[in-house]
Amino acid sequence: MTLRMATPLIYGTVGETFSERAGILNLGIEGMMLMGASIGFLVGFTTGDLWLGVAAAALTGLVLGLVMAFLTVSIGAQQHVAGLGLTIACSGFSFYIYRVSVANVGGVAPHVEPFATIPIPYLSQIPIIGEVLFNQHALAYIGLILVPVSAFVLFRTRFGLSLRAVGENPNAAATAGIDVFKMRYISLIIAGVLSAIGGAWLSLAQSGMFLPGLTQGRGWVCIALVVFANWMPYRVLGGAILFGGIDAVQLSLQGVGWNIPYQLFLMLPYVLTIVALVAVSRRARAPAALLLSYKRED
Repeated sequence: MTLRMATPLIYGTVGETFSERAGILNLGIEGMMLMGASIGFLVGFTTGDLWLGVAAAALTGLVLGLVMAFLTVSIGAQQHVAGLGLTIACSGFSFYIYRVSVANVGGVAPHVEPFATIPIPYLSQIPIIGEVLFNQHALAYIGLILVPVSAFVLFRTRFGLSLRAVGENPNAAATAGIDVFKMRYISLIIAGVLSAIGGAWLSLAQSGMFLPGLTQGRGWVCIALVVFANWMPYRVLGGAILFGGIDAVQLSLQGVGWNIPYQLFLMLPYVLTIVALVAVSRRARAPAALLLSYKRED
């Protein structure tokens, strides 16, 4: 359960890491995840093909990444304002699309059969570890692979070097011949696609349905986890698993039957995330050009 709860956070946080490494704080991630969950579910429900739903969610995230890039990179809007505006718009629009399309078909909230787990032969039979790591959904496996791939891209490729240079000093990067606009556009497209896939996981793999507020603030958690991970992909995995584990524990505690308001259990992952964030934030080093707009004439 821990890994399954962590999966959407892995996608969203890795995407946000790319964005912030290029100097863009993407506060639209919560809205991107909601739109991914909504569109992914809508396409998966109407076509019966869950992978087509994931593809539709990814395409939606790509479009939203372009919108965010146009606002923050092309016209230089404040990143806070653009991101919050995008999240507010997507939060309402995602549920509107759902309501006018498939909500309450026949008086019953629609649902799909979620992705089935794919046990890896032999490995899934290893005690404890096999059930945890090798009996998961396909998107969970992809999420785990995404972490080392993103680390390699960021720190072992020319593209990653250029991206990080743009996030540290865009003027110097431009002097070296790097297209700052292009790199920031690409980073936001990556962030949008991965965030939307993380949202699609919630509706197509975890719950099999879409509800308003399905993400439950996970987009904001992803932003916090980037700081917790100090903008390092491998640490992203640890932070996501930490939050996923706490989330899994609170669900288990609710089933124990303690006479405690369930809202306190729901608060637990977020409270502990804040505590962990405060504990490591003093040592965190953000990209130097984060939140700074860039103009060619500068």
